[in-house]
Amino acid sequence: MKKELAFSIVKLNPICISKYPIIFQPDLYLEEGMRLKMKAIEIRNKYLNFFKKNGHAIIPSAPLIPENDPSVLFNTAGMQPLVPYLLGEKHPSGTRLTDYQKCVRTNDIDEVGDNRHLTYFEMLGNWSLGDYFKEESIQMSYNFLTKELGIPAEKLSVTCFAGDEDCPKDEVSAECWKKAGIPEERIYFYGKGDNWWIAGEEGPCGPDTEMFYDTGKPACSNDCQPSCDCGKYVEIWNNVFMEYFKDKNGYTKLEQKNVDTGLGLERMTMLLQGKETPFDTELFQPIMKKLEESQKVDNIESRRIVAEHLRSSMMIISDGGKPSNIDRGYVLRRLIRRMIRHLNKLQINLDELSTLIEINVENLKEMYPELEKNKNLIKTVIIEEKDKFVKTLEHGEKEFSKAMNKAKTEGKTKISGEVVFKLYDTYGFPPEVTSELARENGFEVNIKEYEELFKKHQEKSRQGSEAKFKGGLAEQNEQTISYHTATHLLNAALKQILGPDTHQKGSNITTERMRFDFNCDHKLTEEEKQKIEEIVNKWIEEGLEVTVETMKKEEAIKSGAECMFIEKYPDEVTVYSIGKISKELCGGPHVKNTSELGKFKIKKEEASSSGVRRIKAVLVKG
Repeated sequence: MKKELAFSIVKLNPICISKYPIIFQPDLYLEEGMRLKMKAIEIRNKYLNFFKKNGHAIIPSAPLIPENDPSVLFNTAGMQPLVPYLLGEKHPSGTRLTDYQKCVRTNDIDEVGDNRHLTYFEMLGNWSLGDYFKEESIQMSYNFLTKELGIPAEKLSVTCFAGDEDCPKDEVSAECWKKAGIPEERIYFYGKGDNWWIAGEEGPCGPDTEMFYDTGKPACSNDCQPSCDCGKYVEIWNNVFMEYFKDKNGYTKLEQKNVDTGLGLERMTMLLQGKETPFDTELFQPIMKKLEESQKVDNIESRRIVAEHLRSSMMIISDGGKPSNIDRGYVLRRLIRRMIRHLNKLQINLDELSTLIEINVENLKEMYPELEKNKNLIKTVIIEEKDKFVKTLEHGEKEFSKAMNKAKTEGKTKISGEVVFKLYDTYGFPPEVTSELARENGFEVNIKEYEELFKKHQEKSRQGSEAKFKGGLAEQNEQTISYHTATHLLNAALKQILGPDTHQKGSNITTERMRFDFNCDHKLTEEEKQKIEEIVNKWIEEGLEVTVETMKKEEAIKSGAECMFIEKYPDEVTVYSIGKISKELCGGPHVKNTSELGKFKIKKEEASSSGVRRIKAVLVKG
C-alpha cells in the first residue's frame, strides 16, 4: 500500500443527525408493544459486547484532540485514530476491533438549534483489518439491528453500489443482504456519489452499503426510496468495504481488504426511543428541563443551542482543549460564546452556568467519567470565557454607538449590513442585539446586506473547515512520517539537555515542519538549542535502527517506554524504539532508520502556555 501519498477523506458520514428535517410519528414507526426505551449507554454496551462476542477487541476511544494529525481540528470519525492500521500497520489488539469514538464536526455550528444538528456526537464502529469481509460484516450488522436492538426487519432497507465503468455492481453485498433476511425489493443500488468511499484522489477505496430505517412517515411518491429527500428513510449505519486502490492508472484490487463501519449513537437512541429529536432523549433532557425552568423568555431553539454547545464545550475541555483565536481553540471559544448569547436571549442569569455544568456532569458521568474528573477545570475555563465575553459584549455596544452616531451625522436612518457584520465578526456581537439597539434608537438595520455578507463568510468558513477536515488519511506521507520519527529524537535530546523530567506536551506535524511542545520553566538559550540540534543530528548520522514490538501496556511502562494520554491505549500496545536512545508508546508510522531523516534544524523556540515551551523545526534532505 502506498503510504507516501497524501490522503483526504472525500466521503464522511453526515455531521448532523439526519440529512433532512424529520417530523417523527412514534406510533407509526414502532408498533405498540415494540417500542424500546433503551438508554444510550445500554445501546453502546450492547454494541461493544455484541462485537466482543464476535471476536472483536474493545479498544478505548481516542481523545477528541488528535495526536500528531494536523489535518483535522478534532477526531471526526471512528476510523481517524485507526488510520495507520488501515494503511497496513499491525494493531496490537489484532485484526478485529470495536469501539465508541468521541467526535466533533463543526461545519454547521450555525445550524445547531434545529431538530437534528449536533456538534459533538458519538460514533460506534467495528473494523476488520484484513480479516472478515462483506458477508460476515453484513450478517453481523443485520443480527445486531434485529436481534440485539429488536428492530423489526421490515423497517430496514439497504443500499449498495450500482457499478460503473471503473468497478462492477456490488452484487456480492446485495446477495449477502438477501441471505441475511432483506428482501430484494428493499435493496437499492446507487452510484459513487452515494455508495462509494475513497481516500482522496488516489488511495484505498471501495463500495459501501448503508442501512436505512423506515420512520413510518408516508411515502412522498410511488418512487420514494432511501435516496429521497422527504425524510421517510433515516440512515443508521454505514459499512465501507475497502477492496480497491485507485491511482492515475485506474483501480486495482487490494491485498489487504478492510471493513470500516460507523453507527451514530445519538441518532439510534432517538429512533429506538421514538423521540422526535436527540434533545428529547436522556442525553439532553435534564439540562433542557433546567433551562425551561430558568428561562424568562421561551425559545426552544436557544435551549437546544445552550444544551448542545455546553455538552460539546465540556467534552472538548475535558480532552485538553482551551479557548483561543485560532483553530480548535477558536471553535471552542465560538461554542462557548454562542451558548452565552443564547442564555442571554433566554434571559437566564449567567451565574447559572456553574449549576448547568453540574447537571451535565451528573447526567453524563456514567458515559463519560472524565467529565467528573475534570469538572473543576471545565467550570474554570467556561466561566473565565464567559467573563471575557461579557466584556466583549460591552465593547460591542460602544462600537455600535460609534456607528450609530456616524450614521446620524451623515443623515442616515439605517445601519449598514457591513457594520452589523463587523460587530458580529470582530466583536462577537449578536446581530439580533444590534437590530434591537437600532430599533430602540429609531434606526433600521440593513439585514439583507448583512445576510449576504454572512453567507459569504459562512461559505469561506465552510471551505476552510473542509480543508481542515480532510480526515485522518490526510498528510500521511514520507515527509510527515519522517517528522513523526524526529519528534521521538527531539524528545530524547531535550531530556539529555534539560533533564529526565522533561516530557512531551503536544505536537503538530505538516509536510513543511514539525512543532513540539514540552514542559520547561525558561526560554532556551542559544547554547541549549545548538546542543539539542547537534545531538539529534548525531543520532541521525549514526543511522539508528527504528524497531517496533507489541507488549502489555503495564509491561511497556515498566520497561521505561514513554507516552502521552496513557488512558487512550488498549491493554496491548505498540512500542517504538530508536536504538537505545528512545522508547515510546506510539501508533506509528515511522521510518526504518534515522539515516532517512535528513538534517534537523530548529527554526523557532517560543512559549506555548504557562510552563510549556514550543519548538518549531524542519528536516532538510539532500
